[in-house]
Amino acid sequence: MATSTKAPASKTVAEPSVQVSDIGPCRKKLTIEVPAAAVASELSTAFDSVVTSAALPGFRPGKAPRKLVERAYGKAAREEVRNRLVSMAYTKAVEQHKLRVLGDPEGGEDLANAEIEPNKPIAFSLEVEVAPDFKLPSIDGIPVKKPVREVSDDMVQEEIDRLGLMEGELEPREKAEPGDYCTGHGVIRDKDGGVVLDIDGAVIQIPPKDKGGKGAVLGVMVDDFAKQIGLPKPDDELVVKAKGPEQHETARIRGEPITISFKVHRVDRIKPAPIESIVQRLGIPDEQRLRDALKTRLGQRLVVQQQSAMRRQLAEHLLEKTEMPLPERLSERQAARALERRRMELMYRGVNPIQVEEQMAELRSASAEVGRRELKLFFILNKVADDLDVKVSEAEVNQRIAQLAFERGEKPENLRTELIRRGQVGSLVQQIREHKAVDALISKASVTEVTGAEAEKF
Repeated sequence: MATSTKAPASKTVAEPSVQVSDIGPCRKKLTIEVPAAAVASELSTAFDSVVTSAALPGFRPGKAPRKLVERAYGKAAREEVRNRLVSMAYTKAVEQHKLRVLGDPEGGEDLANAEIEPNKPIAFSLEVEVAPDFKLPSIDGIPVKKPVREVSDDMVQEEIDRLGLMEGELEPREKAEPGDYCTGHGVIRDKDGGVVLDIDGAVIQIPPKDKGGKGAVLGVMVDDFAKQIGLPKPDDELVVKAKGPEQHETARIRGEPITISFKVHRVDRIKPAPIESIVQRLGIPDEQRLRDALKTRLGQRLVVQQQSAMRRQLAEHLLEKTEMPLPERLSERQAARALERRRMELMYRGVNPIQVEEQMAELRSASAEVGRRELKLFFILNKVADDLDVKVSEAEVNQRIAQLAFERGEKPENLRTELIRRGQVGSLVQQIREHKAVDALISKASVTEVTGAEAEKF
């Protein structure tokens, strides 16, 4: 049942009135009205400022009649006043009701065509996502296993094979075979034909034989992908029928029929680079030096994976022991945040980019319960970080970018540019903050080292 609260009665005539209503777990509706007196005061101040500097033909700057100035600059001045009053009212509403808002507000469409007049109040509604109220369980002495592993020769060879693919050449093919890649123009459409996603230069892989026909296209995992696309050639137009993933960022296609079209521009096979070529390209003297360098890199990766394994155990404990209200289904923003959190974690653990995208597609197709657990973990770790007053410095961000770039074989500046372009820097900062918070809890945990087969489970 929705509940609402009103601002304290002691407000002055020029202050906004605010009603806050519950519209579901972790969501509030703010109904705000800025009184006419405040609108009149702000408009008067705005026009006073414009009059003193306005330059109109036939008048010296600041000497034009007020009526002419209002006619010439009225629209811009009113929009500025509206934006300022709305921003001030929203900020005051959040502070007044002590709301822990996550992200930007949604809604406010009723403001788009609102006329700002001195004798009229401004009324609007916004919806915000808020952190739920809950208590953390005891965090002392949580049992955590620390997997201790050594770098093996097989692991080094696997890394060389991976490098061979990364440094390999694209070999054009007249017809695709399992494992080949197709580059082309992909479009996802909803059941009504509306465009959901349109990407030119998208890449799909013809499912290798060990995938059982399962494959991903434009971030959507399709169980019978191989059956639907066959073995395409350049200029083929593929059509894939699927069901919208339950955790997709676009809520309207969740569980609904979608159509994915893909115009094949080219078909390629990756021809792995021989080890001699890898050595030469990386500027390493010989194969043995390469193996030694890779062994060092893998040792660093095992440390990262060890830390990740310990964090996951502690996170599972917090998930199990913490109770909080959660929505039945994730909003688009919540789903996007959960996916970005998982993407950053996979990148941190050194998972190669192709496997990252495959796992992202799997997560989109996961059940609503999986999505709710991701959301719950976000709230828990955010509260832990708040309680510990965890801060993230620019130096820590630069260090993490350098680490990720090293794993991906990229220059840090190139990866930074990519993260900025894709709007992922905020997710990276959030990841660092969460890791620091969990590491602080691990320092109070009961840690036991495990080796051999038990360590391999992690």
